[in-house]
Amino acid sequence: MRRNQGTLNAQLARVISELGHTDTIVVTDAGLPIPRDVERVDLAVRENLPRFLDLLDAVLDEVAVEGVLLSEEIKQHSPDMLAAIEERFDRLGLALEFVPHTAFKQATAGARAAVRSGEFTPYANVLLTAGVVY
Repeated sequence: MRRNQGTLNAQLARVISELGHTDTIVVTDAGLPIPRDVERVDLAVRENLPRFLDLLDAVLDEVAVEGVLLSEEIKQHSPDMLAAIEERFDRLGLALEFVPHTAFKQATAGARAAVRSGEFTPYANVLLTAGVVY
């Protein structure tokens, strides 16, 4: 049993520990299609459980991030969610990069894993590029 608090889900904890510099991991809403060759960590239980932001916070607590990619469409369809995402990355000093949703979905094909939330807010998806801790 792990002594320190952190990610309790064994699959997610393993995925996080296996991330290397420049690997990518996607934190997704309930609807993002996950490519077949990308490991799926499916934490969705029901509508909005768990929430995207709670899951993103859990990942950010444990992963050094150097890049953040989002769908351009979040600006129009989910501005409140975007504001909450921006707040988190502003604290980390990271700028957000935006691409059209079709390009975002293509970018997920190279991800180490996709962590699926139960979020029903449109375009609540981020692709994180792992940094280094030193």
